[in-house]
Amino acid sequence: MLIRIVAEIGVNWDGDLEVVKDMMQSSKDVGCNYVKFQAFNEDVIKEHPEKERLMKATITSKNIEEINSISKLVGIEWFCTPMYEEAVDFLDPYVNRYKIRVADGRSLITNKPSKLVNRVLDTRKEVIVSAESNPTQSIQYDNSDIKWLYCVSKYPCTFEDLDFENMSDFYGYSNHCPDILAPITAAILGAELIEIHITSDKTKKFIDNNVSFDYLELEKLVESIRKIERMKI
Repeated sequence: MLIRIVAEIGVNWDGDLEVVKDMMQSSKDVGCNYVKFQAFNEDVIKEHPEKERLMKATITSKNIEEINSISKLVGIEWFCTPMYEEAVDFLDPYVNRYKIRVADGRSLITNKPSKLVNRVLDTRKEVIVSAESNPTQSIQYDNSDIKWLYCVSKYPCTFEDLDFENMSDFYGYSNHCPDILAPITAAILGAELIEIHITSDKTKKFIDNNVSFDYLELEKLVESIRKIERMKI
């Protein structure tokens, strides 16, 4: 069974395209299947204390071509989490799939999908949705376009915060736990897609470093997941 691994670059590139290239290359070198970014606007992050810094690391219509070119050069596919409806318009020509965060995924659980979620679903591409609660209550649970990931939104969470009891109801797992044992456990329990945050340097103050694995940890994690994968063949 192939376990797809997503290296979440997120905002840990700080708007530096050389850092992006390094993170993409390192993700490919250790065997990740995809890298992922985020697309938000000022309204989405208006309450964040590092708003100005964050805005340098969002995917926009102005930097998307450069991101796509680096992806092609390195040879690893990228996709994105849109956090506002208009982002889907400029993302759609470039990506083959989308990610929906827990905050927006809740609308699917309550069976009242937001305009953003409906816009993403309308693309008929693969949609990866993080959910903290069991997704089987959603009328969209059997939608073949949707891949549900178990995710505890606490940032960061501890291993003790995780409850893998209903893991069989999820397609995969999205990690906010700094303990490498968390995604390994998800793989053992049958996750077919695992998303983890990565960082190029834990000594620097990248915004998501507290939930991210560095390159050595990423290599160890991917190696472990590939061993689990071979055991399931």
